[in-house]
Amino acid sequence: MASFHQRGKVWAYSVHNKDYLVNQLKKKITKSGFRTKKEAQLAANKIETALAEGTLLKESNITFETFANEWVKYYATQVKISSVRARSIAMKHLISAWGHIPLKQITKHMYQSHINELNKKYSHNYIDSIHTTGNMIFKHAIRQDLIHANPTVGFVMPKKQVTVEDIEDEDIQKKFLELDELETFLTITKEYGLDMDFLSFTTLAYTGMRLGEMIALKWSDLDFSKKTIRITKTYYNPSNKKTSYELLTPKTKKSVRTIKIDNRLIALFKAHRREQMELKMKQRLVYDDQNFIFAESTGQPRVLKQVALRLQRLMKRMDTDKHITAHGFRHTHTSLLIEAGAGVKEIQERLGHGDVNTTMNIYAHMTKNVEEETSHKFSELTKGLL
Repeated sequence: MASFHQRGKVWAYSVHNKDYLVNQLKKKITKSGFRTKKEAQLAANKIETALAEGTLLKESNITFETFANEWVKYYATQVKISSVRARSIAMKHLISAWGHIPLKQITKHMYQSHINELNKKYSHNYIDSIHTTGNMIFKHAIRQDLIHANPTVGFVMPKKQVTVEDIEDEDIQKKFLELDELETFLTITKEYGLDMDFLSFTTLAYTGMRLGEMIALKWSDLDFSKKTIRITKTYYNPSNKKTSYELLTPKTKKSVRTIKIDNRLIALFKAHRREQMELKMKQRLVYDDQNFIFAESTGQPRVLKQVALRLQRLMKRMDTDKHITAHGFRHTHTSLLIEAGAGVKEIQERLGHGDVNTTMNIYAHMTKNVEEETSHKFSELTKGLL
């Protein structure tokens, strides 16, 4: 049971720790500084719960690294393994700076200064990921009553110093293929591509789905009569070993979607299914049939790295200085939708963007052709006025 008392204008609690010999914490755990008795009671309840669950750590011995590793174990019970991996990578940048420093000694100045230094090396998005991870760690420490103040409160995201060279180098047009370039690439792929290359890159370009979503597709996701593909999962395999993959839920709730496909893609899938059935018969002693569309000769889904390598080799045959990744076909699909007259909402739903801002950012970058056409139409309309 906890007891409460008032010291001047603030309240304090005192929690009796009956297992102090086992958990090596103080026999009485006290804390003051609460504005009301209600606040003190809520804080004491957290301590009592943590004591009962054995999750309250000894403050004097807790380094940032120890607590961060405890936090990531807790975090792993709440989210997908891919999220845990991303947070663990970001966390290393914080541990490298404060690993052996007691958690309670990390100040706002220390936090802001370290992120400012990291900002000189990494992209804005990656800095945001590191800060988000740090914020989650310190918030968890607050909930555990291990620190009195969160050093991430008041943090200001540093701005990236943009140089003239950065502006000149930033060319969104180099990250996707125009219609004529896509035609050239698919022609090259059809002539020089290996098994499933043509189907893979046509699917990416014609649907705008993420590479992991495509690799995870099963025949049960494809409806030939309705001409639709149902996207409900994504492929996760950081080790790039054929048998080490996992199928996870998609990136966001909006990513679960059904998209229409045209007759050309339907025809490609039907041809591929016939070839796959023949392969299964030839490989029936070793083929592990899990119903994947993009399956290798043993039935396992194709690994992401293999698709990336095939793309690099095929791009070398094109006369272009563009660096196109598998994700670039998602941008390519977006640009084609814009030229076809699709609205922002339609694009958002087809691509499975959870945040409309994501769609708008891409939309804003890719309306060059539409803007030029609009400008030309305006000039033609008004040429007789002056």
